[in-house]
Amino acid sequence: MTADPPPDAPTPARRPAATPDRTLHMVGHAHLDPVWLWPWQEGYAEARATFWSAIHRMDEYPDFVFTSDQVVLLSWVEESDPELFARIRERVAEGRWQLVGGWWVEPDCNLPAGESFVRQGLYGQRHLRERLGVTATVGMNADPFGHHAMLPQILRLQGMDSYVFLRPGPHEGPLVGTAFWWQSPDGSRVLGYRIPYEYGSPPGDVSGQTDKSLGALDQSLGDLMVFYGVGDHGGGPTRANIESVHRYDRMGSFGRMTLSHPRRYLDGLLAREAQAPTLPVWRGDLQRHAAGCYSAHSGIKAWQRRAQAALLSAERWAAVGALAHGLPYPRDDLGRAWKAVLFNQFHDVLPGSAIEPAYDDARDQLGEAVAVAKRVINRVHNVLARQVDIALVEGTQPVLVLNPHPWPVTAHVELQYGSQPTGVHVVDADGRVAVSQRTQSVATTDDRGRAAVVLEAHLPPFGYRLYRLVAGAAPSSAGPSAEPAGTLLASGTVLENDVLRVEVDPATGWLTSLRDKRTGADLVAGARGEHTQVSADPTDTWGHRVVSYAWPGAAMRTTRVVLRESGPLRAVLRVEREWGRSTLVEELVLGHRSDSLEVRVTLDWRERAHLLKLRFPVALDEPVSTYEIPFGTLEHPVDGAENPAQSWVDVSGSVSGSPDGRRAGLALVNDAKHGYDVLPADPSPGPTASIGLTAVRSPVYSWHDPRLLDPDGVYSYQDQGRQSFRYQLVPHAGDWREAGLTRRAAELGSPARAMLEGFHDGALPPEASFASDGGGAVMISALKGSEDDADGDAGAVDLVVRAVETRGRPAHARLALPVLGRVVEADFGPGQIRTFRVPRGGGDVEEVNLVEWARDDLPGGVFTGAELPASRSPAGVGAGDADRPGTGAAHPDDGGDHDASDATTPAQAMAPAQRRSPVD
Repeated sequence: MTADPPPDAPTPARRPAATPDRTLHMVGHAHLDPVWLWPWQEGYAEARATFWSAIHRMDEYPDFVFTSDQVVLLSWVEESDPELFARIRERVAEGRWQLVGGWWVEPDCNLPAGESFVRQGLYGQRHLRERLGVTATVGMNADPFGHHAMLPQILRLQGMDSYVFLRPGPHEGPLVGTAFWWQSPDGSRVLGYRIPYEYGSPPGDVSGQTDKSLGALDQSLGDLMVFYGVGDHGGGPTRANIESVHRYDRMGSFGRMTLSHPRRYLDGLLAREAQAPTLPVWRGDLQRHAAGCYSAHSGIKAWQRRAQAALLSAERWAAVGALAHGLPYPRDDLGRAWKAVLFNQFHDVLPGSAIEPAYDDARDQLGEAVAVAKRVINRVHNVLARQVDIALVEGTQPVLVLNPHPWPVTAHVELQYGSQPTGVHVVDADGRVAVSQRTQSVATTDDRGRAAVVLEAHLPPFGYRLYRLVAGAAPSSAGPSAEPAGTLLASGTVLENDVLRVEVDPATGWLTSLRDKRTGADLVAGARGEHTQVSADPTDTWGHRVVSYAWPGAAMRTTRVVLRESGPLRAVLRVEREWGRSTLVEELVLGHRSDSLEVRVTLDWRERAHLLKLRFPVALDEPVSTYEIPFGTLEHPVDGAENPAQSWVDVSGSVSGSPDGRRAGLALVNDAKHGYDVLPADPSPGPTASIGLTAVRSPVYSWHDPRLLDPDGVYSYQDQGRQSFRYQLVPHAGDWREAGLTRRAAELGSPARAMLEGFHDGALPPEASFASDGGGAVMISALKGSEDDADGDAGAVDLVVRAVETRGRPAHARLALPVLGRVVEADFGPGQIRTFRVPRGGGDVEEVNLVEWARDDLPGGVFTGAELPASRSPAGVGAGDADRPGTGAAHPDDGGDHDASDATTPAQAMAPAQRRSPVD
């Protein structure tokens, strides 16, 4: 539905007969970057000025309609100017203040994790409903630099049926149309509309904006949508803007011109499509603009990864604390922390394109979010630990190791402890010896009161297990052993266990062999090319017009290769390099049973206007490259293009020289970087195919082409100094699906935690699991307390469980939830996201959308989950209990088309242009 114009709106004069037969929907908008070339405090004040301007224009022009997004701006106005917010509320109710987007900010739409995109809508849409009684039905991210392929499903599950954006432009990719259907891998679709030319205009006459917009539009659409209003630093439509629209409408210069909004235009387009579909369907992502932003400012990328992982872990443990131990669920604290994380995903902060002081604020805000998460986690861990039954055993120190992931994890856990003169070994709760070895303490002073051990912990899904430190060396092999150590050989050039053999060239410091003994494939033998590549980088901060950073460059010089650590659990080979004033240290770590090689990187970068690629040559023919994106995967051509990814990139193909065409692959998993490429092989004897990771770039802060730097100017360059990150090289058979890469990335980014504990009686066993997804294709991505109170009980929560299919194939999932004694079983389509609300006190399990509201697009309505036997409550669940067969759950009886079950019906319950609901 669309609103009729107010009765006192000006009536246009009769237009000339020669007026083009089309309607231009002129959308008054004020794009406001809360941070960019100014700090957030300036953006905060500008939000007030911009919104007052819009209110005044409404007072002066009865037909004027204003469109706004970015819910954070409304929250700022509400807390600082109640009078203005009351005026906005009136105009929203009238339909003249249109709310689109539904997200907390316009974030970078490639780099945040999938759950962050959920939270953008969770906090944005709920805020709109609670404060203004409406929710957005049009998604909009006008300014971000690209858009990942899973967004249509996320938007549909947040109540939006369309998506308005600007970049990439028609010149930056194969998508050339203005309007199209955008479909994600699960089959969900939204109506896409690319803003023509620009999302804002100069403050005067709109004819220039309209001319250029018409030149960029697909004329076959007929009626069109054009944005106007001063933007970037806010401002919005001016009197001159509005009066020129009225003037050109009377003149018939461009067609009929009406002051409008996106919902009104898109409803007309949807109605036309319903009668006679003509729009093309686009599958995949929308790229590529500003490829340098995948790697600019290493700090903000690492801080964001850390904060997101910390909050997801905090939510999980907080839910256990609330549901199993009666602790208050810290909903407000977690909400404030999430909003700080979401704010710093803004498309000029997370991409690294803001001014240098903005990153001081970002560091502080993200640090605060991590601190909140740590406090939540620590409290629950201590409440939990206090209730574990730990008998007094003289000469031992209890250690509780906690796993934040809802699948079993074998982790190498480093623990600092009060030193024992003869060292320690580790046993489990039954006294069986665990594999461990001494490692260097972080306390490297002459204080001998602290030491460190690394132990191998076998942990149940999302739970804990009790171990003990015992003074002295481990007993002989004849004693009881939890898990005997595997074979581990180490020298200055070779690391080898029963699964992998790694050989290193001491001259280059890089691999000459990475042999997977399970398949016999060597993923590196015969591969050619340098591992490090330093290149001059003359591009601006954004990397405008860059399609690839796979440029010629110089290798760093290897200065030392030394075996730093060797024991029964792991071996560490340290490789040191230098180039110019910079140094690079890579520590290659191989565990006694590891099926991957972990590399710990410390980079001290002192170069300006240069970049460092870490390159991983592979011995594979006909390579296929797959990139992890939020909640999914995407193949890209093997052409050296710089592409964004989450935590991993994989190359699979036929093993070079293999007579039987054996297929295998090598994946690169990391915890801090987002810019990658995959290069094809050069003709012999050139380099073979390789994965490239952009480790660091050092442009000037906020330097934007076509501006040229003054040779005599004084500038600050990004990424000067020390940084650290980790990556894993994962060889595998077949393709990427064989390697469990998404779970490996989660474990790398959110490791298990060990805590020293005392002796005490308790009701809990030495190990327990609170939730498990079975470790298969369907992965739990979120476990949290509900945003709404449970059964009207203030502060009480139900359990919200979200899971996603990760292999691109239909799958059945059994989600065991011992924390509530429940099991949920469900079928998933390829790449499908499903969210369930599990009542704390029993009753039906309800499938909800990503805003945690009832799904109104599902035939079944209510989803039923089975109960676990009472004996399997959290107090009595052991490591393997959560996945024991025999407790089923009813399936939805819709028999459903799971590929399409996430697509909502277009334009439901909209009046006049937004979905309305009572204000809570």
